[in-house]
Amino acid sequence: MDLASAHDGLRPLMFSIAYRMLGSVAEAEDVVQEAFLRMHRSTQETGEVDNLDAYATTVTTRIAIDTLRSARHRREQYVGPWLPEPILVSDEDPAHRLELDETVSTAFLVLLESLTPVERAVFVLREVLGYDYDDIAPIVDKSATNCRQIFTRARKRIADGTPRFDPSRERRDQLASQFVAALSANDISGLERLLADDVVFVADGGGRAPAIQKPMLGAVAVARFLLGLMRQGGRLGVRLELSDANGQPAMLTRGADGALLGVIALDVDGGRIVRMHNVLNPDKLGHLGEVGDLFALPAER
Repeated sequence: MDLASAHDGLRPLMFSIAYRMLGSVAEAEDVVQEAFLRMHRSTQETGEVDNLDAYATTVTTRIAIDTLRSARHRREQYVGPWLPEPILVSDEDPAHRLELDETVSTAFLVLLESLTPVERAVFVLREVLGYDYDDIAPIVDKSATNCRQIFTRARKRIADGTPRFDPSRERRDQLASQFVAALSANDISGLERLLADDVVFVADGGGRAPAIQKPMLGAVAVARFLLGLMRQGGRLGVRLELSDANGQPAMLTRGADGALLGVIALDVDGGRIVRMHNVLNPDKLGHLGEVGDLFALPAER
């Protein structure tokens, strides 16, 4: 099969690699586009490729590694905590409908940020795609033995931060519904029961939306903070909508006009919410539809 005919079939594979590597929908799409251009130029010179999947994986991974290296400096200068861009189950782009398992959850992508670009590539290729070390080695320009060692170190680092008791999807959805109900009812006791004692709330405004600059810790503090936001938002016509982000329960925050203001992903462990990741930066929400301006809300009422 030639590259043009395989384009639509290859794009989901390439996007899934690039997104897991970068945690950014926009950057992943740029990587995929660049990868197709390079593949097209190369096949024009050398003819058709025997294994297009492997070729696409190699080119995409190498470009993603270079992109991630250049993005590290930008992320170090980022205003406040950096969180990955959310993907919703309702996303209409076929390439974005990657398998929404734990390796694309917001919490998992945040953990991947602790890895170097090559470590991240080896981990994604081995853990997600099931590549052999002999196949990974030429992609990242390392020996197979070195790739095995890299993967072992990366997996241990990731395992230290993953949930110990992963509940069923039904239980996670139930907790999310109870959480929204408690928020809507201004039930602080109910909220605290749903939150782990050491729950962490992280917000990413990137300087483009009002957001706390440091993670908030503890069930009492987080519950009170969220209820305060609900009271303020209620006066401005803000509403919550249950959804699914990166394969996990989430809440969409929408303005009175329906424009998206934020996506809060819920990470559940042992029957309680242990982490909440709130993406507010409008630059990270544009691929999900119309985005509102949080800075403008207080001036409207």
